[in-house]
Amino acid sequence: MSQPPPPPNQPPQQPGFGPPQEPSEPQTPAPSAPATPPTPPGQPPQQPPAGPDLNKAPQPQPQSQSQPQPQPGYGYPQAPGTPPPAGPPTPPQGPGYGYPQQPQPPAGYGYPAQQPGPYGQPGPYGQPQQPGPYGQQPPYGYAQPTVPMQAQAGQPGGGRKFNSQVAIIVSAVVAIALIVGGGVWYANSSGKDDDKQTTAEGGDTKGGKGDGKEGGSGDGGATTGKAEEKAPAATGSKVLFQVPSPKVPKGVTTISIAGSWLTDSVYAKSGLSEITGYDRKTGTKKWTLDLPGPVCAATPHVTEDNRTAIAHKPAMPSKTNPQACTEVAVIDLAAGTKVWTKNAKSGTMPVSFNNVTIGGGTVAAGSTSGGAAWDLATGDERWAPKTSDSCYDAGYGGGAKLVAVRKCGSYDQRQLHIQNVDPKSGDILAEYKMDEGIEYAAVVSTDPLVVAADVGDSAGDGSGISDFFSIDNKTGKLRARLSAPGDEFAARCDAIYRVENCTGVTVGNDRLYIATEEHDSGGESYGQTNEVVAFDLATGKQTGQRADAGENYEIFPLRMDGPNVIAYKRPPYDKGGQVVSIDGESFEETLLMENPATEAVRDVESRMSPDYSEIQFGQGGLYMSSVYASDFTSREKEYSVIAFGTE
Repeated sequence: MSQPPPPPNQPPQQPGFGPPQEPSEPQTPAPSAPATPPTPPGQPPQQPPAGPDLNKAPQPQPQSQSQPQPQPGYGYPQAPGTPPPAGPPTPPQGPGYGYPQQPQPPAGYGYPAQQPGPYGQPGPYGQPQQPGPYGQQPPYGYAQPTVPMQAQAGQPGGGRKFNSQVAIIVSAVVAIALIVGGGVWYANSSGKDDDKQTTAEGGDTKGGKGDGKEGGSGDGGATTGKAEEKAPAATGSKVLFQVPSPKVPKGVTTISIAGSWLTDSVYAKSGLSEITGYDRKTGTKKWTLDLPGPVCAATPHVTEDNRTAIAHKPAMPSKTNPQACTEVAVIDLAAGTKVWTKNAKSGTMPVSFNNVTIGGGTVAAGSTSGGAAWDLATGDERWAPKTSDSCYDAGYGGGAKLVAVRKCGSYDQRQLHIQNVDPKSGDILAEYKMDEGIEYAAVVSTDPLVVAADVGDSAGDGSGISDFFSIDNKTGKLRARLSAPGDEFAARCDAIYRVENCTGVTVGNDRLYIATEEHDSGGESYGQTNEVVAFDLATGKQTGQRADAGENYEIFPLRMDGPNVIAYKRPPYDKGGQVVSIDGESFEETLLMENPATEAVRDVESRMSPDYSEIQFGQGGLYMSSVYASDFTSREKEYSVIAFGTE
């Protein structure tokens, strides 16, 4: 369908992020890389000067499977067959999020936007194709026709989420990029000393010292203890350090660098084929752990003794051998060492894992071709999921408990079993069977148990969520079903492979805290804004609590801090981002950090979209990182990490 012309007197915008969806393992290499993905909202309204750039971020690198997987459902990219033509010139984009908009009649929250925004429109990859019925895509590996590229004009403001058609098209283009990136990935590691001096060192505000403990992802569920994050005497932050993005080899399009963790003293980040631990205040390298191949799956959970789990490839991929994701390892983030490395077999074939997590002293990894669980301390195998022709453990959610998402039945009669699993024995403690026809589910929290699903593909925006299910961990009975239409709420989950990868939502106080979609702020600037609202997990109803982002800001819950919610506010084009603590009962907001508003710093921060980046906050430090490195840039320098601090 045709797109309206760009608004008058609006300059073009610089390219930015790509979409996050991860395709199934490519079977054949694809030719040339696609055009630069569109920039997320939040960019300044004029062409920024040469300076710090940031990566555009898809999900971690796809894995090979030892046997065919069932075809993913509607909205998931298919294996491309016909390559797109060479990338056209970068299309003009509308002004960034928060830029003064063209006047239009104000509308209340939930009112449908008249025009789709930067993330809600067909991108420069061509017009979207109308997909078939849910779950009725061509068979795995079937070549889908590729639509021709066509530049589209951006619209001011608007929602940030993809609609379902755009998600298919844009994700398919990233699939091509990932396939092209399946060549030889030999490159030097990031973070060279000569790259330490950058123009991103722009913030000179000073802040006081705040109390707190490590951020990262806890279980996202049970509320324990008191809030640790306190407002410092001065909330203005400065740039602590930044890490240059790894340089991808010539001819390689994208490389996964997903995985980041925060401890009391270390911020650790995945690189091309290594993990590096940085001093969280200075950015000085404390250790580097070399790996034989890229990290292809990682859990956000960190134990009290600073251990986490990853899955990685046994060697660097090549054009003839993309390598399967067969190796599971436990990493000591304090020492920068591997504790152990294991793999598993299904028959005589090694299992290629899609996800890995930690729960109850057990490391569990799952995929369509099998799974396994190991003792976190020793690496001894504890159990393996029972497999059959019609059932397999698609993945696990960890943290306070261990929850399996088990798929049973034929592809056209799929039923998901949500199982609370004994971490030591693998025995099922409680089970909830979802309605047939729900293809994928993500674990938002394991205690209390909350899962998200796109029921009947009704979300319609590529978010993977139309409903949340609150489940009793002891009995397996449904406590409540929470309706969260995609056009009203901004949470996202990658339920296809990373079953515990959700953004814009957290759980605590027996409530679910979720970001709403952007809508008109009602102010004189005709800007956009949103809120964080709460649902009662016992009743499934909204509590009436609401924390406003503020005019031209967009708020995203990150995690729980005792009874409080830690949230990041994505800023308009002329301001720095903020971190706030939301009181779990009163919903009163306390400002914990405000980042510099200098242009160079804004340019880097604005490219770290909360939907498609990794954001950690703790002890007065904010750490934002990309999940892939790519050659999609026209700038001199990109960054995979930028860190802010008030101390």
